[in-house]
Amino acid sequence: MKTLKFLIEKEFKQMFRNPLIPRLIVMFPTMVLLVFPWAVSFEVKNIKIDVVDHGKSIYSKRLTDKVAASKYFILNDTPLDYQTAMLNMENGKTDMILEIPASFDKDIVKSQTSTVGVAVNSVNGTQGLLGSNYIMQIVNDFSSEMRGELINTLPPQSRATIMNMPRVDIVPQYKYNPELDYKNFMIPGFMVLLLTILCGILPALNIVMEKENGTIQQINVTPISKINFILAKLIPYWAVGLVVMIISVTLAYVIYGLWPAGNVIAVLFSAIVFILSVSGLGIIISNYSETMQQASFLVMFFILILVLLGGMFTPVSGMPAWAQTIAAVNPFNYLTKTFRMLYLNGSTLADVSNNLFALGIIAVVLNGWAVFSYKKRG
Repeated sequence: MKTLKFLIEKEFKQMFRNPLIPRLIVMFPTMVLLVFPWAVSFEVKNIKIDVVDHGKSIYSKRLTDKVAASKYFILNDTPLDYQTAMLNMENGKTDMILEIPASFDKDIVKSQTSTVGVAVNSVNGTQGLLGSNYIMQIVNDFSSEMRGELINTLPPQSRATIMNMPRVDIVPQYKYNPELDYKNFMIPGFMVLLLTILCGILPALNIVMEKENGTIQQINVTPISKINFILAKLIPYWAVGLVVMIISVTLAYVIYGLWPAGNVIAVLFSAIVFILSVSGLGIIISNYSETMQQASFLVMFFILILVLLGGMFTPVSGMPAWAQTIAAVNPFNYLTKTFRMLYLNGSTLADVSNNLFALGIIAVVLNGWAVFSYKKRG
């Protein structure tokens, strides 16, 4: 026990000997949570659109103004013909084309029905899909407004007949994230990313750096057990990870007003279980790396797998079967789900117990592998 205590003190002294480390503990989570949630978003805005208005009528002008006033679109141009608009799209000047026919007003007045054309640059599939949905919503809203105005011009008897016709209204209820704020969805994921880097990646790179410098050989020739050596390397990063987690929870509340709808203690406890698992992965990486170049390659490889197949950006349920199989043993996936349940759903520790149990099993497997694969070389 005294040996372990001595080694831990040595690691802390070595860690804080670099004045950059204490600053990073505060600055790293601050920058990640201050910048990334605003920059990373699947909400598509500022879509450039051309409106080809063949009619130049009152209603078509109103529809054009309604599109231009939307926060999702920027009215790029109103070319005279469709060919010019297509040329703009080919040259990357516009993303969408809304074509309004010359008979737009007449069709609305006579038959209360008209058709507009929409062309979408779908090279970016997400932007194309969301952009077309946005424009359809605007056109539908415009149609409802026109229908209401035309009904008011009818005689009272005809108006009453139309108003009494059966209709179905959809009243959506947005649960757990009523503002539909994508930042609320992403912030728990960024917290998991912070823990992954600080408690998994940094210990791995630190050990490999000691290998290159030869300082680790001084410990390898001593009778210190492998478990004590690994614990001494990890415990300081566990402590740093917990401090960073507390800072992150505080920043999320101060900056975004985001506080766990469940229990904040459950958030910290879940983070501890995850730290145990991801730190084991870091030791495994260091065990199979002799140089920083090798370690950096493995780190990038595992970071991509952990994040992209961990449900941070897209739901795991929507991934192919082989990707879901990888996600089933991905600790990043389980903590991301857990944090979102605790933050947004108001779940309790009992509700996320299955995720924590899976994390615990992964932690045992990874740390067992880390101890077994570590070779003391004198």
